[in-house]
Amino acid sequence: MTIWNQSFSFTLPTKIVFGPGCIKDLGSLITGLGGVHPLFITDSGVIKAGILEKALEKLGEEFKPVIFDGVEANPRDVTVAAAAYRYRKARADCMVAIGGGSPIDCAKAAGVLIANKGDNIKAFEGMAGASKTIPPLIAIPTTAGTGGELTFSAMITDTANHYKMTIKNACAAAKIALCDPELTLASPPALTASAGMDALAHAIEAYTASCAEPLADAAALYAVELIAQNLPVVFKNGSDLSARSKMLMGSMLGGIAFSHSDAASAHCITAALGGMYDLPHGVCNSIILPFIMEYNLNYCVDGYARIARAMGLKPDQGREGALAAVEAVRKLAQEVKLPLFSSLSVDEKDFPVIARTAGENISNQSNPRPMTEEDYLKVLKTMASA
Repeated sequence: MTIWNQSFSFTLPTKIVFGPGCIKDLGSLITGLGGVHPLFITDSGVIKAGILEKALEKLGEEFKPVIFDGVEANPRDVTVAAAAYRYRKARADCMVAIGGGSPIDCAKAAGVLIANKGDNIKAFEGMAGASKTIPPLIAIPTTAGTGGELTFSAMITDTANHYKMTIKNACAAAKIALCDPELTLASPPALTASAGMDALAHAIEAYTASCAEPLADAAALYAVELIAQNLPVVFKNGSDLSARSKMLMGSMLGGIAFSHSDAASAHCITAALGGMYDLPHGVCNSIILPFIMEYNLNYCVDGYARIARAMGLKPDQGREGALAAVEAVRKLAQEVKLPLFSSLSVDEKDFPVIARTAGENISNQSNPRPMTEEDYLKVLKTMASA
């Protein structure tokens, strides 16, 4: 929630193409970028679902696509290097990332290596490492979750140190986000649920981050509204194209919000768990979010009360409204069958390392309530006993 005595800037370097069936425009969009030899970066799930084939069908004979399909659920530094190597070897002239957040993040990070003539993404960690604009990238989301098609950050697993690092710079943004809700119809209920709750976490943390600003606030609140209304619908009926379209728009708005504000402590713990245990990002965020909201409550009472109203509730102002938001998030996660923290099988002996890694995350400073390593440890213990 914006502090109005601070200045801000807002950059959205990505063109948005949105609508059911807009995948048909892929060929003309590649041509518009001056490309004929695109590297498609994706994963095995997208291939099995037939989505990559559907995209390739939209290309004419003049195109010479190359496929890199080795992206994991949590993309690794070595995979990013392999994708960059494939681009260089194939002499590709643009990239198309198609899938969830993992292929899109991998493509952005690979683009950083390509543009900056690097071979290890670790050298570009943080906000200042990358300096040159990545090759033209079209990002095509197949889930309504990460909003990565509209962010200029990428989360990549550091395989040597077992944590997820962040590369964040406007030069890493996709040139075009091609957002076709029809491509999300194949998303199964469990993935729909975790991706949707991930998008909700983006919006809520962006709205209450210490660095929030008004344009991001607007995007975040509308994202909360769309997700709260439509996630239960698409979880029960994945073929509802109208609800799928609204979920994709909610995810996109959440991506805009946290890219221009920030994520916060829920994401810090999630990133630590992803790096150490290779756990699904969306599942972790959905489990952790209400606990972090409880921890933050006294520091953003009005913000959480506003979130409760965006979720369709009519709570009292102040603390009662804030508590209503926490409970609404918890109930939504239960409604879409998200698991408990205990299901993740996180060993308690690893809590100190997880707490330390979370505290070192660059988004920790954006949490509305300051969090030390000891604070993270307390939250982890609370989740384990819930």
